Amino acid sequence: MQYLLQYLVLIPICGFLISLFIPRSNENRLADVAFYSVLLQLVSTCVVLIIWLFISHDAATFDKTALVLPTGQDEFNLNFLFDKASAVFLIVGGILSALIILYSRPYLHREENYKRFFCIILFFYSGYVLTILSGNLETWFIGWEFLGISSFLLISYYKERYLPVKNAYKVFSIYRLADIGIILAIWAVHSLLKSPGTFTLLNNPEYISYHLENNHAELIFISLMFLLAACAKSAQLPFSSWLPRAMEGPTSSSAIFYGSLSVHMGVFLLLRTFGVWQHLWSIRVLIVLIGISTTLVASGIAKVQSSAKSQIAYSSIAQIGLMFVEIGLGFDNLVLFHFAGNAFFRTYQLLISPSIVSHAIRRLSYSHKQSARSFESFLPQKLRYSLYVLYLKECNLDLLLYKYLWWPMKFLGNKINFIKVKYQISLFGVSLLAGWYLLNDALSNPNQNYNQIIAVVFAAFGIMAVLKAFTCRKSATSAWFLVIMNNCYMVLALACNKHFYLTELIIYLSGVFIAGISGYVCLKILAAKEGKFTLGRFWGYSVAHPTLEIVFLLSCLGLMAFPISPTFVGEDLLFAHIGRDQFVLAFLVSMSFILGGLSIIRIYARIFLGQDSKTTASLAARYY
Repeated sequence: MQYLLQYLVLIPICGFLISLFIPRSNENRLADVAFYSVLLQLVSTCVVLIIWLFISHDAATFDKTALVLPTGQDEFNLNFLFDKASAVFLIVGGILSALIILYSRPYLHREENYKRFFCIILFFYSGYVLTILSGNLETWFIGWEFLGISSFLLISYYKERYLPVKNAYKVFSIYRLADIGIILAIWAVHSLLKSPGTFTLLNNPEYISYHLENNHAELIFISLMFLLAACAKSAQLPFSSWLPRAMEGPTSSSAIFYGSLSVHMGVFLLLRTFGVWQHLWSIRVLIVLIGISTTLVASGIAKVQSSAKSQIAYSSIAQIGLMFVEIGLGFDNLVLFHFAGNAFFRTYQLLISPSIVSHAIRRLSYSHKQSARSFESFLPQKLRYSLYVLYLKECNLDLLLYKYLWWPMKFLGNKINFIKVKYQISLFGVSLLAGWYLLNDALSNPNQNYNQIIAVVFAAFGIMAVLKAFTCRKSATSAWFLVIMNNCYMVLALACNKHFYLTELIIYLSGVFIAGISGYVCLKILAAKEGKFTLGRFWGYSVAHPTLEIVFLLSCLGLMAFPISPTFVGEDLLFAHIGRDQFVLAFLVSMSFILGGLSIIRIYARIFLGQDSKTTASLAARYY
């Protein structure tokens, strides 16, 4: 049975690859490939479930070595795990995805981006299945990245409009915050617990009990990182405001992503890592408090929303908050039942949301009843009005994130604007020469003492470069070059920190330079065709240059260490060079990767998405 798990992952991936070669004009074949790929995967899941029920109720695992790392001692493994949680999430996901595809077939008929929609749906479903079946943290992170980029692409489905593109970038930025939690959790599990990061081992009571006595603080840190990722992915406080913004895509994508499947990934992450923090009562209490607070706040906001989709979004957030409470209390079976019910109900609500006005009029006309007194009616009048205004402003959740997260980063990035491009290149050249000397010395003397202070200095240079790229408005090529600089600084920092294998350097930088050069060429070709452009607005060049957009998007994914590039494996190798007591260096390196990804997607969105620059229609007044 274990060997069947890999085929559950391959089915939707094959469907996605097939759909890429179908002409965009052949709508029926595109929809058929998407539907039958999901249906075949669903039937296969049911077969595996029946076999699993008859053979054993224990978790079934499949481990396959994908790459032997240059150290000769470590391996990059694709590990799959099937248990009751996997079965529930896969069956619910398969049924809902098949229904959404059937719904979308006539709903998106003659849409210009019809093929793009179904390709992204299959890409999303591949990432979803990979995430649900993942048996270790590395495999989980691959599926997690699939979900993140497919969310961005589906929210920006109407890429000629300003608001969908802007909200897609907002959602992607929150997803990158979740990536910080996953990256630091993977580093901590590998370096602090000396564990391969398999969920089977992390849920082993004897293993966790042993480390609970010797590494109590480390387990709390790992649990907090998992909780950060879960809260950001499932729109729990203080990240709740992104979910209504994600409803800018087609109704069918909103239903499958943010009503049923993707938004529950935080819940699934807590279920998978339950064994890590089940004996840490402080973490369990924190999870319950976050769930209760989110439920109370989201329920109040949902009551005052004028948009049906926003009301459904906040109602779903409130239900997921209750799931957090159930997980904190240890009711895992109840969580699975709650997930299935909420997923089906929210999907139904979102699919009928376009006609909800007519439903409401019909209900009021034929079966109007006096509404019962609500809980709010018992509150004092001033308190009711105050709560109404607060909930109408969505508790200023967006403002809190901007004030305490994004604005400080932009402030720091603007403060280093005094570093001109020529000075950046000079500084980078001097740093590269110094780093090359230190790297050669390290390769020739494996037993030497490494300077951790120099490593932190190089990492700080990388943060400065990526902050500058994050706030750059004048030149897209300068921002692109700054992101490449950041990757080089990270390599130098970690090479000076610990013994570095030359093969590791090649694996990481090969992906960086290939993607960097191809992206730079795309920018130069676009500049030659369209003239000078900046990052101060959205240009919408995807309309005139669709092929160039696809090539540049692939370059962006490669440079941000997406799992289509050797840089993804190299990223795991780099973190292996950070010691268990080097929290500052680990934080700087993870922040550089996250901000680098945001800067790259920002460049792509500003240049290729938004309203066509040649259009005669008026452009949006707000460009920042």
